[in-house]
Amino acid sequence: MTRTFHVVAGLLLGTLAAWAVAVSRMRGMDEGPGTDLGGLSSFLGLWLTMMAAMMLPSVAPMVLTFARVNAQRTERGRPETVPTWVFVAGYFAVWTAYGLVAYGVFLIAQDVGSSFLSWDRNGRYVAGGAIAAAGIYQLTPAKSVCLRHCRSPLHFLAHSWREGRSGALRLGIVHGSYCVGCCFGLFVILFAVGIMSLFWMALLAAVIFVEKVLPFGERASRVFALAFVALGLLIAFDASFVPGLPEPSQMSSPYTRFL
Repeated sequence: MTRTFHVVAGLLLGTLAAWAVAVSRMRGMDEGPGTDLGGLSSFLGLWLTMMAAMMLPSVAPMVLTFARVNAQRTERGRPETVPTWVFVAGYFAVWTAYGLVAYGVFLIAQDVGSSFLSWDRNGRYVAGGAIAAAGIYQLTPAKSVCLRHCRSPLHFLAHSWREGRSGALRLGIVHGSYCVGCCFGLFVILFAVGIMSLFWMALLAAVIFVEKVLPFGERASRVFALAFVALGLLIAFDASFVPGLPEPSQMSSPYTRFL
């Protein structure tokens, strides 16, 4: 019970601290679609903060199940208990890799497509198309498989368990990979509407929590799919009706790229 309490407290404090840092650092930085990501080091720091804020609540059932199974195996004479943070480190390592890939795509698009992706030319259509594509992904078998794994902590651990710290790290990486497969489309949406938007960050964090934790999450994912397709079409043709989305052409910043 004490171990479970410590894990719950750690997850709660980590989430609150991450949101506090995110709000402090991101307030006033939202430039809508095409928001500059800054230098690599500053982006990685902010990205990990965002991942902790957005993903810790939805990954909590998996982390708690890992901690309980780990403790029970120790009580039965199995190898020494592995710290839960090792599993969490593997999980966030995968999300760090996702962030690095996204950052690289951003730089490539910035270098080769600045004129083509101007908001007044094609940027709104690229942004809307990316969001609609993310909505369609919600309906694919890949999304369903990854979501089922994320929603079934005990089943996942029973079939994938490995002993020791390296085993726990591997478990975290495997689960993180399923989580990326489940949620990467949602983060495509976040990049499309503006990575520094606290409004969209909170909204998508709520979507992830509903999908992965609540009993009706699988059904809700299909409803979200339709909503995202509609959102993509709206952004492509009249983004002024979308709440929390400043259009680059309406802002003082000269940065008007989609990516």
